[in-house]
Amino acid sequence: MKQVLKFKWPIFIGIIALTAILFILSPDLAKQAENAGSFQLPDTAESQKAADILEKAGASEDTISLVYALDNPVDDALKKDVSAVAQKIQSLGKPVKDVLDPFENEDMEKQLVSEDKKTILVPVTVDGTNEEIIELADKIHADMLPKDETVYLTGEAIINNDVNISAQEGLKKTELITVVLIFGLLLIVFRSIVTPFVPLLAVGISYLLSQSFVAFFIDWFGFPVSNYTQIFLVAILFGLGTDYCILLLSRYKEELLEGHAVEEAVINTYKTAGRTLFISAAAVFIGFAAIGFADFPIFKSAVAVAVGIAVLLLILYTVVPLFMVLLKDKLFWPSKGAASHKDSKIWIAFSKVSVARPLISMLIVAVITIPLLLTYDNDLSFNTVDEIDDSKESVMGLNRISKAFGEGDSLPVQVILKRDTKIVNEQDVTYLESISKDLEKIDGVKSVRTITRPTGELIEDLYVDHQIALMADGLTEAVDGLIEVQDGLRQVQGGLNEVTGQLPSDSASSGGAGLRQAAGGIKQINDQLTQIAGGLEQGMPATQAAGGLKALGTELGKVSNSLYGAADQLDGAGGQMGALSGGLTELANGVEAANEGLGEIHEGLTELADMMKDMGDTKSVRDTGLFIPKGTLAEEEFAPVIDRYTIDEETGIILEVILEQDPYSREAIGTVEDIENTLHRSIIGTPFEKADVAFSGISVMNADLNDISTKDFTRTVTIMLVGLFIVLFILFRSAIMPAYMIGSLLLTYYTSVSITELIFVNGLGYDGISWAVPFFGFIMLIALGVDYSIFLLDRFREESINGKNVRDALVTSMAKMGTVIITAAIILAGTFGAMMPSGVLSLVQIATIVITGLLLYGMIILPLLIPAITVSFGRGVWWPFRG
Repeated sequence: MKQVLKFKWPIFIGIIALTAILFILSPDLAKQAENAGSFQLPDTAESQKAADILEKAGASEDTISLVYALDNPVDDALKKDVSAVAQKIQSLGKPVKDVLDPFENEDMEKQLVSEDKKTILVPVTVDGTNEEIIELADKIHADMLPKDETVYLTGEAIINNDVNISAQEGLKKTELITVVLIFGLLLIVFRSIVTPFVPLLAVGISYLLSQSFVAFFIDWFGFPVSNYTQIFLVAILFGLGTDYCILLLSRYKEELLEGHAVEEAVINTYKTAGRTLFISAAAVFIGFAAIGFADFPIFKSAVAVAVGIAVLLLILYTVVPLFMVLLKDKLFWPSKGAASHKDSKIWIAFSKVSVARPLISMLIVAVITIPLLLTYDNDLSFNTVDEIDDSKESVMGLNRISKAFGEGDSLPVQVILKRDTKIVNEQDVTYLESISKDLEKIDGVKSVRTITRPTGELIEDLYVDHQIALMADGLTEAVDGLIEVQDGLRQVQGGLNEVTGQLPSDSASSGGAGLRQAAGGIKQINDQLTQIAGGLEQGMPATQAAGGLKALGTELGKVSNSLYGAADQLDGAGGQMGALSGGLTELANGVEAANEGLGEIHEGLTELADMMKDMGDTKSVRDTGLFIPKGTLAEEEFAPVIDRYTIDEETGIILEVILEQDPYSREAIGTVEDIENTLHRSIIGTPFEKADVAFSGISVMNADLNDISTKDFTRTVTIMLVGLFIVLFILFRSAIMPAYMIGSLLLTYYTSVSITELIFVNGLGYDGISWAVPFFGFIMLIALGVDYSIFLLDRFREESINGKNVRDALVTSMAKMGTVIITAAIILAGTFGAMMPSGVLSLVQIATIVITGLLLYGMIILPLLIPAITVSFGRGVWWPFRG
């Protein structure tokens, strides 16, 4: 410290210059947080695997939706207007890829218009950056939507953008409220106009310098960042920095009042309170550095606070001593004394219970905390929409979709089946139906949409029993056709008999014998047709019938040729014989028409026979009960379905699973787990068994968040607590003291989170505490709360070294440190209280945990439980080093 005081001005000028330069040159931290996105899941997450598959397939699109909220059912005029808007949006080009017109056809209208006809969806598929999507949404709003209708724009990208905007607006409110609050509290504590400026200046420099370092680290080293980064830097640096300044300034005031010279007072302050400050900062640093072991980037983003703590420590050891020496006792002007250096009457009263009657003190803490702990259910919420005010357009749009179409329709779960080779063919696609049926059996699943069921209901024509019924109808039509041909041939036969009857007796010369032979041939053909028709009715194979018809067609061809030949002969004979030529020509035409009819029946039976053969040879028919004839999927009417439910040149297939629950709910997470397990079982023994499987959607992402956050919480908390124990063990030279210090903080955390759950779940009706809150709440409360136990027990260590016994050392320590701890707890709670007006639910809940915990710890657990446990151990509290 002597060297710091010696070079105080060069050090101060250098720090100010460095702060200014880095602030000007550093990247925009808020912009970096926005670009990083709300959720940066690791590559191993199911939803991230799906995102990677879709991105490689060139299908990583997003969807935003226009939601028409009507007072009356849609009429024809509005239908035209909606279709016109859809066409205008389609014409915009990038980032628009596709727009679904709800009135393009009946199926589309059924899917995109609510049953009461008062809500219309116009889904817009987009492929671009978040900025491009938001710009598109703004353009649609400004230039294309009708002014006389209520139309909301919503979608995941728009909701996340609203969350980012709310977070940044909340940050600005938090910064302003924090500065004003700290200044006011310091005025009350020190009753000095000058004193508050020193902590604010020191912390302000720390914040600006830390923010610049973190922004550079993000660019240079890929440092994690999120919307929480800046807000936590503000809350913790201002709160903790102010607490540390109070600790230093209070001790400095004590040293001055004892008559020490200014420089000696500064040196003594940093030998005593400075040591406590260093231990406290080291503990907090370890707490936030431990976050670096988390997998989830949004959790890791709080590691920036560790950078801030390191910078804060530097400023407190350089800038604050400068003002102590520079202002001397004027630092506390105009106050003659300060509340912060007086003995704490409250904690002296506490010590009469905790030190004198430790069992009663422990009982009081138990009575307060245990009933609250028993109410804790660990209810978590993954509803991003709760993060922002429900007056936001994106939330109103989503709520309207949920109300009109069902909660699950707005954000389905996507199942992706992907192979390296083409996956879409008539045989394999039929297995999608058996998979879809298995998925539909899951509790919580409303319906499944894919190629075989684009609207959520199976296409009836694909059922084998339906197709067999159609085949039966085809056979009936063939029999009916044969009967019609027979009737025609009978008429021809009758006509021939009439013609031959008009021929002269010398019929051989005029072709009479040939005509009688033709008539006989027609009769034979008719007889055979009767056999074939009867055979078809009795189950004759279509192939055999078609073969018979083909042979008969050949015979009919010969008959018609002979009739045409006879007609030509009679035509040249003149007289009555020539007149008969026209009749024979008509009869020949009738035979030819009958032959054409047989040809059509033959073609139909051949097609039917081929289809039956294909059906019999296709294994999928036996497995699934479905049959798709060859070429069906290539037909034009199937093109929109194939385009919607396939990716990457038909090497991947998408199934959309519609949930019955809110996609953001915790119940949906359980349903997603069932979907994943069922899908993996269902594809066994199908052509998709070896396909890559991935799952996407909000519910899947939330399932990933639940899994990752739980694992990260366990791992990070373990590393943090072990790290804290080791540091405290070394600094206090005791294994007992760190153990109950950490135990008391765990008790405080779980009591605080129980209170928070009671407020937000039982009181305000939320589904649960936001999923990120327990993690951040724990890290914040443990890392910050350990400071106060260090404040007390380091002073206890100091008094013990000076020769006092355990009880006396505790009583003195509580008297001297009580006001400092209470003041520090109130100030730190106040800085977190500045998060309350932020409008971001998770920040409000984190603030509730920290505020409740700090006040509970500073007012009850620390003054009652810690001294009681310390007294109970006696000299054994220093085990294993001294007893």
